Amino acid sequence: MALGARATVHSLKREGRCDILDAHFGYPDGYAASLLGRWLGVPFTVTFRGTEPRHAADPKLAPRLRDAVRSAQRVFAVSGSLASLAVELGAPESRTVVVGNGVDVEKFAPMDRAAARHALGLPQAAKVLVTVGGLVERKGFHRVIDLVPELAARFPDLHYLVVGGASPEGDWSERLRAQVARLGLQSRVHFLGALPPERLKVPLSAADVFVLATSNEGWANVLLEAMACGLPVVTTDVGGNAEVVSGPALGAIVPFGDRAALGQAIADALVRQWDRAALRAHAARHAWGDRAAVLAAAFRAAAAEGRGGAEPVAASQQPVS
Repeated sequence: MALGARATVHSLKREGRCDILDAHFGYPDGYAASLLGRWLGVPFTVTFRGTEPRHAADPKLAPRLRDAVRSAQRVFAVSGSLASLAVELGAPESRTVVVGNGVDVEKFAPMDRAAARHALGLPQAAKVLVTVGGLVERKGFHRVIDLVPELAARFPDLHYLVVGGASPEGDWSERLRAQVARLGLQSRVHFLGALPPERLKVPLSAADVFVLATSNEGWANVLLEAMACGLPVVTTDVGGNAEVVSGPALGAIVPFGDRAALGQAIADALVRQWDRAALRAHAARHAWGDRAAVLAAAFRAAAAEGRGGAEPVAASQQPVS
């Protein structure tokens, strides 16, 4: 990656068009940026997005993560837990900044629930769960499907919307469909496929509760997208999930792997009266525009420091979540 980009970056620098390199994920991107920075004398930043805990546990990759964070002008992390990992790997605390992912509150806005359910052919009085994500093991669709028979005994009109398709991590589509067939849930579990962002508000608006039984996340944008559509969230206590679902007014956090706790949290969420406006207001406080402003200021400071002109870190560049 570094060798392939070297000539282009060198050309851009010679033309005065390369102030800073911005790499996302500690490895391989961050490590490649550290090589380019050393070879060409260009400051670089790296963002931890969620793969880093696994790579840090790999004795072959951990040294490369350490090389990247120790020489980076800034280490951004999408959650506090990832920022702590970066510091453990050797990133200076003064150069480590938490900037969570954001949400487009214009694109993700609630539509009329009755209209959304009509569009999806769902009963108006149904209790509806939804999960959005790649159909892979990590996202935990199978964990939710496994709970549907028990939940349906309590909520006879329960439906579960599965939104997503294959991803670079794999494709569990057939496995999930087989699980649904084995449990006799064909009339309750609906596979909607992968939808473009502008259409996601339909299933999100049709649902009562968003569920993400994931085994690993950095900062899951989809949680904010669900809240922007007025949905409470039930998710697992991994990665930055507890930083997004940061209070009981937003949903529930359960231990990963605790099947009973997950089922109870979903049932509780289905019967609770939620303040949908408060959920959307929380999402709005994480709008992309605010995130971009923090990053732009940090990039300016990092580029100045890389040129040897130390620029003080403004308050807007302090860690945010």
